[in-house]
This record gives sequence, structure tokens and C-alpha cells, in this order.
Amino acid sequence: MPELRANGLDIHYTAEGQGPPLVLLHAATSSALEDWAAQRPVLRQHFRLYLPDARGHARTRWDTDQGWSHAMLVDDLAAFADALELERFHVGGLSMGAGTALAYAMRHPERLLSAVVAAVGVEPEPRASVARRLMDPDAIERDDPGWAKRLARRHDPTQGEGAWKRLMTAIRDDIMAQEPATPEALRRARLPILLAYGDRDPWVPLEQAVRLRRQLPDARLLVSPDVGHVVVAERPSVFNPAMLQFLRRSVLEDG
Repeated sequence: MPELRANGLDIHYTAEGQGPPLVLLHAATSSALEDWAAQRPVLRQHFRLYLPDARGHARTRWDTDQGWSHAMLVDDLAAFADALELERFHVGGLSMGAGTALAYAMRHPERLLSAVVAAVGVEPEPRASVARRLMDPDAIERDDPGWAKRLARRHDPTQGEGAWKRLMTAIRDDIMAQEPATPEALRRARLPILLAYGDRDPWVPLEQAVRLRRQLPDARLLVSPDVGHVVVAERPSVFNPAMLQFLRRSVLEDG
């Protein structure tokens, strides 16, 4: 699997499929191959997929003691697309990755053909409170040792022993410190956007998803019933055809 030098990082990524470029961004403490596992088989039949590991995650090495922030991830995406010479592309993101994709859409709408953002939150609460409660490394080790072991296997071989704990803490602190996107900034995302949520997402209440759709210039809203935060994995039978239809329509409209 290749690495690409961008924004001071050696970004580890997977590339597969043929067609228009589609960059897929993963959630916090995860990896792109894991988060998009249920979508890759169908999407790579229609698109050239790029699945990077975010800084400090999996095999993209970064010491979080040197800093870690949402803003860095947006800069990383910009540098990644430039290094691949992607003049215009589609982007998809889940949770943290969705926040990156949406922020990039606000900053560089001219570079995107469309965006699929799943489980993105732009309001401070309840995101900050949920992060404070669920992203405590000591509590995870005590109450969910199986998850702690999976996190260690995913991150520590490249990042160093115990790196998953530092990463978790850095992400939690960043979530709690983030400023909400302003209506003016959201209006700059002038491109087709598919918002996807589960109706039982503890991080993003459904009324916030509806408010976000209304603030974006060209957004559609997909709600999966009886689904929590990880909508791409929990209900791919609903999410996958909706995502594919949206992306293919965007290709036709752009062409």
C-alpha cells in the first residue's frame, strides 16, 4: 500500500477501482479500510477510490504531542488532493472524516464535485459532552478492554506503544474546543452534498441534521431508522444505494 508525502506527513493510503476520483475519510480512532468496508466493493466499480489514514491513525505516523486538531486534518486533505493532482473530486467522510470533508467543502467548493458526509456534527452539544464521557482512555481500558486491545492493534504498531491513548485524548480535547461553523461559512459550500444520519445518533440529534441541511445551499438528507452513529456500517442496505445514486447523479450533472 502506497504512501504519499503531503503537508509534512507520509500519508498511508489505499487506491483501488476506476472512474472519477473519490476520497473516503474515516472516523476518529479508526481507519478508512475499516470504516468503508461495506461500501468499497460497490464504489470501486464506478470510482477511483483513495482511502487515506488520518494523521496519528493506523499507518500515517504522527506524534500527537506535537499537536493535533481538526484544522490540521483539513490542511492534510488539501495537500493530499494536490499531491495526487486531483483537480476536482468527490469526497466522502464519516464522523471526524465528515467534519473534514465539510470544512474542505466550505474552504474549497470549486475543487469538489460532490460530498457525502455521514454523522457530521457542527453544533457544540451534545458532541462535547459525549466525547468527554466516551473518549476517556482509562475508562475504556477499565470498562471495555476488548475495544482497548483493538485500538492498540490498529495504532500502536506504527505510532508507538500507548499511542492510541494519546490520540484519543487529543481528539476528545479538540472536539471540546472546536468552534461551531457559522451560517456564512456553511453557505460557501456551494456543491451537491448528501447528509446521512441514523435517527438514534447520540452525537448528533436529528433536529441538528435538519438544521444543517437547511443552512447548506444544495444538500439532501438521508435518515436511516433505528441506527446510531456509524450509519455506513450499521445500515449499508439503506446507505449504499443512496450514496451510489447521489454520486452517479453528480457525475452526470457535472458532465
